[in-house]
This record gives sequence, structure tokens and C-alpha cells, in this order.
Amino acid sequence: MADIQDVRAFARNVPMSAQKVRLVVDCIRGQEANRALDTLRFMPNAAARSVSKVLRSAIANAEENFGLSRDELVVFKAFADEGPSRRWRRFGARGRFKPMIRRSSSVTIVLREKEQAAA
Repeated sequence: MADIQDVRAFARNVPMSAQKVRLVVDCIRGQEANRALDTLRFMPNAAARSVSKVLRSAIANAEENFGLSRDELVVFKAFADEGPSRRWRRFGARGRFKPMIRRSSSVTIVLREKEQAAA
């Protein structure tokens, strides 16, 4: 059986909730790498910028480290997990404070060649 090379890239502590990033990541899973970049370029979501950075990094890893062609790559896996969250507070009326949770996420993208992804 041929060696299957997974090319991965990830970003940690993206200052956005994982729920918002998952909406963007679900749109590109299973697409070709170039098409996924075009999709992210025209998405209105703020998370699309962070996900496109990770995708560009994964493509660069594939080209430089493994010698793979950009046209042969497919987004095999893409997911967003919860990162560390930070407690914050805003002061309100009558000396009270309103607690807030600043959430972050981790984005991971795994690329594969087309013929190997189909197998």
C-alpha cells in the first residue's frame, strides 16, 4: 500500500469562539485547496481570514516540505476546537459587574492528494 502523506497546519489561540469558526470550516471541508481559498476569500465571516491563513500555511507546507503540487491537494480534514477562555468583567450600575467570557479556538487543517483522498 502506498504511503499516505497528510500535510497539516494549525493555529492556536485564534481570538474567536470555536462555534463561529466551525461555520466557516464546514464550508471548505472536502474541497480542492485552490477552490477552498477562493471560497474563503469571498466569505463575509470574520473567521474566514484566520482559516485562510491556516489553509495557505498548509499549502505552503505541502509544496516546500513534501514537494506536492498545489493543484492536486484536497482539504481532507478541517476542524476547530475550543482554546483557552479568559474571564473578563465589565462594570455595571450600582457597583456591580457583568462577567464576560472571552473565548478562543484552535484551527487545524489536513491536506491530502486527490487520488489518496478518494481511496
